[in-house]
Amino acid sequence: MTQLPRIALALFLCIQAMPAQSMVSAAHPLATDAGVEMLTAGGSAIDAAIAIQAVLTLVEPQSSGIGGGAFLLHYGSQDDRLQAFDGRETAPKAVQSSHFLDASGQPLPFLDAVPGGRSVGVPGLLRMLETAHAEHGVLPWHRLFEPAIRLAENGFTVTPRLAEMLRLDLPLNAFEPMASYFFPDGEPINAGIQLKNPALAATLKQIATEGANAFYEGPIAQAIVETVQKHGGLLTLDDMAEYQAVERAPVCLVIARNNVCSMPLPSSGGMTVLQILALFEQAKAAFPEATATLQTHLFLEASRLAFADRNEYLGDADFVDVPVETLLSDDYLEQRAALISADQSLGIALPGLNSGQSAASASKLINHSTSHFSVMDSSGNAVSMTSSIEMPFGSRLMVGGFLLNNQLTDFRFDPAAADGRPHPNRIQPGKRPLSSMSPVIAVDSNGQPALIIGSPGGTRIIGYVAQRVAAILMQEQPLKTAVDAGSFINRNGKTELEEGTQAAEMADALKSLGHEIAVQPLTSGLHGIMRLSDGALRGAADPRREGVVGQTPAQSHQE
Repeated sequence: MTQLPRIALALFLCIQAMPAQSMVSAAHPLATDAGVEMLTAGGSAIDAAIAIQAVLTLVEPQSSGIGGGAFLLHYGSQDDRLQAFDGRETAPKAVQSSHFLDASGQPLPFLDAVPGGRSVGVPGLLRMLETAHAEHGVLPWHRLFEPAIRLAENGFTVTPRLAEMLRLDLPLNAFEPMASYFFPDGEPINAGIQLKNPALAATLKQIATEGANAFYEGPIAQAIVETVQKHGGLLTLDDMAEYQAVERAPVCLVIARNNVCSMPLPSSGGMTVLQILALFEQAKAAFPEATATLQTHLFLEASRLAFADRNEYLGDADFVDVPVETLLSDDYLEQRAALISADQSLGIALPGLNSGQSAASASKLINHSTSHFSVMDSSGNAVSMTSSIEMPFGSRLMVGGFLLNNQLTDFRFDPAAADGRPHPNRIQPGKRPLSSMSPVIAVDSNGQPALIIGSPGGTRIIGYVAQRVAAILMQEQPLKTAVDAGSFINRNGKTELEEGTQAAEMADALKSLGHEIAVQPLTSGLHGIMRLSDGALRGAADPRREGVVGQTPAQSHQE
């Protein structure tokens, strides 16, 4: 029996037709299996999340893992409480403002800065998961790693997506032991082969037995530091030992009678998604007879305005002053929404608090490789978690069977903004780089989680997520319809339309409104769960990736 569907009768690629006690939507069938296994054993949403992420470290190594970071939203049904857990990487204490500048003081080319130790931040994922588990876990910590350890020892089937990613036009085989693992004969491994990872199994066994401290101190930390320093990085044992995950207050706005919540800074995703939704809601109200194409235009204009603010003002609020309350205030959003015209695009929008041109970093050439999953357990607790090692295969440095992140390249390379002031997203010791990860939980008027969703996709995450939240909550589309629909993105520049979809069919109409159009592939990885008013759950996994939905029927759950 193949390994891809073992709990196969519980897995569905589309919306679920029957009420479920609990549900998982994740980016790989084996990760979904692991989450369902924990929920069937009576585990909580947090328990399932840890098992899912451990398996993703093995089977989707190009996207996320214990060598990276994550943001996690948790809804607790017992007290109707929403929490945001920040597991974002931090910069080593030894970094200087010139970290990503060449000898002449110019920013390094992005793809030159990624490989090697210079780009590696302190991984935050495990400390964050341990923090959340201490408060919301039900099953013992060691139990949560059993599926990943089992698969790492026995092997898993390489999927087409992993094999395809290994064939990107990037220097992926530059460092050992990544080269030997993925390129054993000098060529990338093929889909369909069985791949074992005994080194990762050994790492996970140690973490399962000793907790996250086994990662941040001792031999694993020593191996990470030695590898990073050998390849030009600045990470130290003190940096590892001193890392702290942070619980933060989510950012929330009422949209379409739902309290829509997401991650606060250092994720720009939450604030920017909320700005887009609020601006779009006001624009829709101003033009109530808008056609579908005109509504798309209004959404894209809202996105331009939100990205103008994102690129100018946002950074790690522990290090820089960010006008969060102003940017999400009713008065400010009303002023910004008034700039949206039904007849003509704004073009490049300016930030709203001054007249300066945006100081954004240039868009990166290749989408970040990130993962998102959504979980709801039988008690009504929910998790929306987005995790990443940044670029495909991160820094290309492998330690203990897992890949290390290149998240420091999410800082702005030039520490100065366009007007010469220090940029809010410049690199500083101990600072967390700005992110676009946008896990969302929307709570309905009865205080119940109505939508749990998120996506990978670099800065496009914001558009992918905002488009679907708007479609589901404002336009009352079914979850699967919204996830499957063609994507349209504007990051305050070109309007990007997903090729081969109905979104691309709007190109001429949007051009007539002044949009500069790029029709191209847009590979989101949306994974969501929707709770209907009768309590039934619906799940959807993005057809652009390899994810599936799994559920535990009421009769199979052990209270």
